This record gives sequence, C-alpha cells and structure tokens, in this order.
Amino acid sequence: MDYPIFKAAAAHVAPVFLDLERTIDKVCSLVEEAGRNGARLIAFPETFVPAFPVWSCLRSPLYNHDMFCRLAAASLHVPGPQIKRVQAAARSADIVVSLGINERSTASLGCIYNANVLIDPQGHILNHHRKIVPTFYEKLSWAAGDGAGLRVCDTVCGRVGALICGENTNPLARYTMIAQGEQVHVSTYPPVWPTHDPQEGSNYDLAGAIRLRAGAHSLEGKVFNVVSSGYMDRAMRDELAALHPDAARILDDSPRSISVFVGPTGEPISENLCQDEGILYAEIDVARCVAPKQVHDLAGGYNRFDIFKLSVNRTANRPVSFVDDEGHPERDPNQDRAEAEQGDG
Repeated sequence: MDYPIFKAAAAHVAPVFLDLERTIDKVCSLVEEAGRNGARLIAFPETFVPAFPVWSCLRSPLYNHDMFCRLAAASLHVPGPQIKRVQAAARSADIVVSLGINERSTASLGCIYNANVLIDPQGHILNHHRKIVPTFYEKLSWAAGDGAGLRVCDTVCGRVGALICGENTNPLARYTMIAQGEQVHVSTYPPVWPTHDPQEGSNYDLAGAIRLRAGAHSLEGKVFNVVSSGYMDRAMRDELAALHPDAARILDDSPRSISVFVGPTGEPISENLCQDEGILYAEIDVARCVAPKQVHDLAGGYNRFDIFKLSVNRTANRPVSFVDDEGHPERDPNQDRAEAEQGDG
C-alpha cells in the first residue's frame, strides 16, 4: 500500500475584504507560493472568498442589509469563472487546494451557502461541500447545506476529507469522514467569532475550541488534521469597527483563531499561527496513521457495526424537481452544466 509523505500548507490569511476578484488573485498567488515551497496540499480558511460575515454579531440585523447585499454580490458560483482560475492555479502549481467560499445559488439571488471546494493537482473538482448547519448568527447569512459533499476523496496526498468550523463539533459528521477511510482531515475556521460582549467577562475561546476539536478528531480517527483559520488584517478590522460604536472594542478584545497541524495521536506537530498572517507548513507521513489504529480503529476493529448503524443521506437538496409528460424526472439544466464543467481547469 502507498503511504504518501508530503508537505502541507495551512493558509492563515485575510481576504481582500468583500472583494471577489482581488481575493481570488490572492488565492492564486498563495497557491503558487505554496507550490514553489514544495507543498502538495494547501488549505484556505472558512469562507475565505470573500469574507466571513462577522458583522452579524456586531450590530442588529435591522442594520446589516447592506452588508448582506455586499456579501451576496461578491459571492461566486460553483462551477464558475473564479473557480476556474483557482483550478488553473492548482494545475500550474501541481497542488491539492481546499478552498472555503461563499457560494451563490443559481436558484436565488439572496441564497448563499458556506461551501468548501476540493481541487486536485490536475485542476479537477473532487468535492463540493456545503456546511450542513450555519452556527448561531451565521444563519443570518447562509442557508443550510446538505450531505452531498460529506465525502472523502483519493488524492496524491492520501484520502482527504474536510469539515467546516462547527461541523468539527458534530460527532456524526466526523464519524462519517472516519468511516470513509480518511487519512488527512482539513478543518476550517473564521478569524474571530465573538459570542458575548467581552465586558461581560466571558467569550467563546475560539483557539481553545479549535485545539480540542482538532485533537479529538485526530485522536479518534488516527488522522492528520490541517487546521486553516482566517486572519483579520487591519483593513478588515477597521471597516468592521466603523459599523457600530462598540464594534472596535468587541473585535479587539475577542479571542483570535489559530492555524495548526495535528498528528494522528492528537498532538500538535507544528507551531500555531495566530497573531501573524502567513502560511504554516508541516510534513505529513500517512504511514503514521497505521499503528495507532491497532489500538482504536473506529472504522474497523474498535467498533460494533452490529450494534451501531449510521445512515447518511447524500442527496443534493434542490428547490424544485420536475417530471416530464411521461412522469419521468427531468434533468436539472444547472446540474448538467455543473457536472459537465467539474473537470474543467
């Protein structure tokens, strides 16, 4: 059996806030940089393109319609011209790309999904996943996804799966990845995620939660975990701070996220990136996933499939379905187009 050894990259970076084309420019530049540095896989943060909607926790939704409209206008289609640019960059750099995006719906101008796209070194889209449940105030921006993208894919880096932010807290979603033979897991997060006013003396410890989730999944699945979290640069911070008199204080006093690599024993195998923007690198040797499974293999000998049964619906949700005059389901032309373009670079 082939056990890949490769360098992976976690992009702890900020988007060009709410600017679709310039953020895609940055994606392609970072893909090229990681490829030059010998990486075979690069992971980008949650909804890196074009921003994470942290404004939803900074002021009332009564006053955030303008921000939602800007987000919708700067979101992208899958497939679409911006994704094609990233596919071409992946092919040029000979690298696997995991990219977090805000995805526009073909059925609605106001429907946005929190999505992740996995692209192989030939520029083919291997998987397209939509976050199954937006968390807390994220529901003000994103629609719920479906199970169609809960897949682990064969790549030159081994079997790669990805979950978005709070999905890494969902034991059933995580087990779905483990049970498909996952070897390398990608976890993506926002740059900051306030849940309380810091003056109250408590807030969500995003970095602490990331460490717990990444360690737990790596330990339980005996997998490597590539954690890529967003970074809030000065331009993003200042634009958000202008939204409300308390916004700057809340942002400045709220815990930041981290990017890190975790090995199959649940222990970190790299430093953390938190306060600085950049790309974090680590070497991954998939062979290190083997011996720990002799102790606890949840997809094998350390489970009772006669007792526990998990059924996962991977049907893609569609807003409408049609039947022809003879009662046969009609093909969705948008789905036909998407499938035809999946492999285009």
